[in-house]
Amino acid sequence: MAVPKSKITRSKGGMRRAHQALTAANPAECPNCGELKRPHHVCPSCGHYAEREVVAIANEIDFDDEDAA
Repeated sequence: MAVPKSKITRSKGGMRRAHQALTAANPAECPNCGELKRPHHVCPSCGHYAEREVVAIANEIDFDDEDAA
């Protein structure tokens, strides 16, 4: 079994982890409603993608009382 010969210093451990930093999000503006959204994803506020509606938003759907029961 492989066992380290000596302790890894904080400097060497930090150098190894130098590329592991998190990157900030890159939001894009929705062309339909103007809200910020993730690039290449459906807009969560209006349900549009590539200037067409692909997801119907729940507050726009009209549910009848008799169908809900």
